[in-house]
Order: sequence, then structure tokens, then C-alpha cells
Amino acid sequence: MQLDGKNILVTGGAKRVGAVIVRHLAEKGARVVIHCNTSLAEAETLCGSLPGTGHKVLAFDLALPGEAEKLFRAASPLDAIVSNASLYHHGGDYDEATKKRLYEVNYRSPLALMRLLTENPPAGGGAVVNVLDQEILSPRARDNAYLESRRLLMASTLEFAKEYGPLDLRFNAVAPGPMLPPAELPQSKMEKTISALPLRCRVEPDDLARAVLFLLACDSVTGAVLPVDCGQHL
Repeated sequence: MQLDGKNILVTGGAKRVGAVIVRHLAEKGARVVIHCNTSLAEAETLCGSLPGTGHKVLAFDLALPGEAEKLFRAASPLDAIVSNASLYHHGGDYDEATKKRLYEVNYRSPLALMRLLTENPPAGGGAVVNVLDQEILSPRARDNAYLESRRLLMASTLEFAKEYGPLDLRFNAVAPGPMLPPAELPQSKMEKTISALPLRCRVEPDDLARAVLFLLACDSVTGAVLPVDCGQHL
């Protein structure tokens, strides 16, 4: 897939790594739909700073049932989707209401977006890249609602890749490792985690963005889960 001129939705694209992905896509000539929820000001500032034309911002709360469908309709027509939006709480303790929102954002909404793309396949082929978490690749992964939602999304990504290849649609994922400190711990330097990595360094957001662009552009790759984690999954 040539990214130049393609319409690409990035969920959670207003800030942090989502904004980095958005900027890389715009620099490749894509027309980017920046999804946000509460970060509308940041999204509009980012949109106004991007090279090229045709970019836009859409605000929807993906924790609410049915919002993914509304987002898809508002963003259409689409050639590709990067599902980057996530809900996570440091420590992993979730009450039932938070668990419901977590599953909606981390699993059901990206699942709905994948399904809608199969129902509205773009001419010339399309692609989805879902952003997961490297810990789901570890045999010692913890058991919590956040990681379970990511495992479900990984399984669905692989199933869609097997089923919808004949529509010229590709479904892949990236599994990032330590990159940015949690929003609620902005002063963290992640020293303990980084010191245990084979490469002894954090993941650079630009590297994750380049991995996403590779999976969007490479027509020979589907059903892949690419760890971008400085070797942490090992």
C-alpha cells in the first residue's frame, strides 16, 4: 500500500505515541483522521501543524458502546486504521465499571472498526494495525483485565487476517515495550525495567511509528504481531 493520498484513521492520535504515528503518516502523504476523546485541543493543535491537507479531528468516547461505529462513519471513506487508543491503570486494579470501559476501548471498539472495514473494503486494498502490549507475548505475563483485553484483540487480529485476505485486507499488530512513563507517573524513568532489557534502552516512539508504517505499507505481511520492545518479550 502506498501511503501517499490514503485516508488513515488513528485512534488515540492526539498525544503521546499516537501523535507520533499521526505525524509520520502525514509526512508520508497520508490524509490522517485524528481520533481523540478528552484531548480535543491537543488534537486540533496537532492537526494544524501537519504537512499536507485533508487531515481532520473527530472526538468520540470509545468506552461507550456504539461509538466506534459512529467514528467509522464520520471518518469514512477509510483505507487503513491504526487502533492506538487504550485504557490502562497503573497497578492493574479495576472495579467492574472500569473493566467494562477497559474492554470497550481496548477490545470491542478496535474489533468493531476491523469488522466495519471488512464490510466497507477500500478499492485497492486496506490495512489495520492494532497497538497491543509486549507483555501478552511473555509466558510469565500477569493475569489482569488489561492484558486479557489485549490478548483478545491479538486473537481477533489473527482471525481477521486469515478470513479476509481475499478482500485484499491485511490485519497486523505491534506489541510495544517500555517507551513512555505512565501518564499518572510522569517522573518515572523506568530504570529497573530498562536495565533488564537485552538492548538496555527504552523504545523510541519514532521507532514504533516506523514499525506501524511498515505494517501498513508492506503488502506481503498479514497476521503478524511485531514486538517493538528492545527484546523485552525474550
